[in-house]
Amino acid sequence: MVETRARELFAPLGPSYDRYARLLSFGQDPRWRRFLVSRVSAGPRDEVLDVATGTGAVALELVRQKGCSVVGVDQSPEMLAEARRRIATNRVSLVEASADALPFEDEAFDGLTAAYLLRYLSDLPAGLLGLARVLRAGATASFLDFGVPSAAAARALWNLYVDVGLPTLGRVISPGWHEVGRFLGGSIREFDERWPVPRLLDAFREAGFEDVRARRLSLGGCTVVWGRRA
Repeated sequence: MVETRARELFAPLGPSYDRYARLLSFGQDPRWRRFLVSRVSAGPRDEVLDVATGTGAVALELVRQKGCSVVGVDQSPEMLAEARRRIATNRVSLVEASADALPFEDEAFDGLTAAYLLRYLSDLPAGLLGLARVLRAGATASFLDFGVPSAAAARALWNLYVDVGLPTLGRVISPGWHEVGRFLGGSIREFDERWPVPRLLDAFREAGFEDVRARRLSLGGCTVVWGRRA
């Protein structure tokens, strides 16, 4: 199961995750997360669900940008332990649960964010339906994941980096990051082949989202998709 594989890879990396995610993305990861949060329409009276919250970086950015309350969900107790260590505000609460089986009532939240989740949903159309279920009508959902650049020169550089650079840098950092470096390239390519952006947007619409949009960042190395619950 893809979600289980992701948990095995990333669970031990909580204490170093944010630092090396920034390093290995050449400083782009924080920028991508800020843009992800900027797409969400929420304010101080709203409660937003952050799925695959990890160490809580997006949850904290939601509080900073929007002033809202946040419920952060992750399947990894190890990641949640790191999030609890870092989060000092009572505006964020944390719940251990799988994105495929969210333990919340229908229409419970005023917004939703998810960073690096889409590739790990065991059934993407069913997963999107489950995420839409917990959103109130008109609420915004925003998703971030890696992408494959479409321009030939950018794609060539991307291929070189994910095939050689990531595994090599990961080996220098730790055995765990070496495994992540070996895993990511194939995972990103497979998802891009199965769910190119036009098809991905169609899946969002079929799951009950409207005004669905996408923006590629960093020459296509990241894609952010957002839309409103119909």
